Amino acid sequence: MSDTRPAGYDPYAFEPFAVTVDLAVFTVRESRLHVLLVERGQDPYRGAWALPGGFLLPRESAEAAARRELAEETGLTEQTAADLHLEQLRTYSDPDRDPRMRVVSVAYTALVPDLPEPRGGGDAAHARWTPLSSAAPLAFDHDTILADAHGRIGAKLEYTCLATAFCPREFTLGELQQVYETVWGVELDRPNFRRKVLATPGFVEAVEGEPRRTGGRGKPAALYRAGAASALHPPLLRPEGRQQT
Repeated sequence: MSDTRPAGYDPYAFEPFAVTVDLAVFTVRESRLHVLLVERGQDPYRGAWALPGGFLLPRESAEAAARRELAEETGLTEQTAADLHLEQLRTYSDPDRDPRMRVVSVAYTALVPDLPEPRGGGDAAHARWTPLSSAAPLAFDHDTILADAHGRIGAKLEYTCLATAFCPREFTLGELQQVYETVWGVELDRPNFRRKVLATPGFVEAVEGEPRRTGGRGKPAALYRAGAASALHPPLLRPEGRQQT
């Protein structure tokens, strides 16, 4: 590739630094919010748990790197990883956040339906799904990144259809309610939740065919899939004062 730098520009006039991506990947397992963690196999922080991530490759965008790392750590194909909900959280650039050198991290958060046990990739010795409540302490500044990511998805559940990203392609309203309860840490009134979901245009759409038996004594539950809407009008606000024990 030809050099297209302006005449007289010196790229070595600035101190070099590296760019990485870090991923806060959430899923719901056994009615609890879990996050994907990796055990570091190299220094610094060898043996400590951290969020998955890695350095950008030459000619690679931050989002492409994030999806590549997501595929490597979850065992998904890159095509499947490309279809999952992934959004940029923020950039973390404290000069001393990495003891190796100046490293700027572009953090992403991903929401996935329940997946098989993950595998370690790159410099990770092991990978596992960990309940969010027992995830800390983490290496680097990953506790801060994880807390920011959890706050982001909790807020977005109020005014977007993001909760359906945690669900399988076809789901019951009970499964959707469980996502809200798990992420928010509150109990929701079932009839009221159902009424609000079905009254919100484009939030969900009914699936034709046989309903699903949920294992209870009641009648089989109807199945739904994500609707065409991306925003909730009106928003589905989390209740206050009803924290789960």
